[in-house]
Amino acid sequence: MIAIGTFLTIVLVLLLLFLLTAGTAVYFLVKVGRKATKKARKVTERVASQMAAMDPGQAGETERMRLDLRKEVSLTRQAVDQALQAGWGLGDLPRLVAEISVHADHLDGQLALYARHSRSSTYVDHASLGRLRENHAKLTTSCARIRADLLNDQMTHSANGIDDIQSRTDLEIEARRRAPDPLDEIDELYRRTAVPRSPHDDRH
Repeated sequence: MIAIGTFLTIVLVLLLLFLLTAGTAVYFLVKVGRKATKKARKVTERVASQMAAMDPGQAGETERMRLDLRKEVSLTRQAVDQALQAGWGLGDLPRLVAEISVHADHLDGQLALYARHSRSSTYVDHASLGRLRENHAKLTTSCARIRADLLNDQMTHSANGIDDIQSRTDLEIEARRRAPDPLDEIDELYRRTAVPRSPHDDRH
């Protein structure tokens, strides 16, 4: 009986380990599948937006604004992240960029809605399109100004570093030059001050 009980215990432990392993594998597979699905959905939406942006009409214009807005926000985020990694003091700039991203997401949804309406209706709402253009210009201009300011700071940091390297290079080269030999200086001074004697002086 003891041997049978031990055998059953081993079987139950192995079964439990198998179930735990299977459950973990299923969890990771579901997680990876969700990530892959989300990524595929983003790629599909991006391709669809690029195709729709080729439309010469109002819908195509709004789709092009969407693509341009996403690009501007993405580039600005990257510039801010790089500046933060470099240890620059940015003040409230990261929070400002986060607010711009929120407004950009809202505007992206409005542009998408206008594009759908433009494709399904012959009526053109010029007033709404004008407001969308204005908001798009404000956000993209803000992004461009932020990146230009960060680029100016980067060039200033680089210029200071280059000036420091140039100064250190001059000092190092000057320090490596051979110090003049005092005996050579005395000999050179003697040659300059010596007066050649004439033959008349020799007869005396």
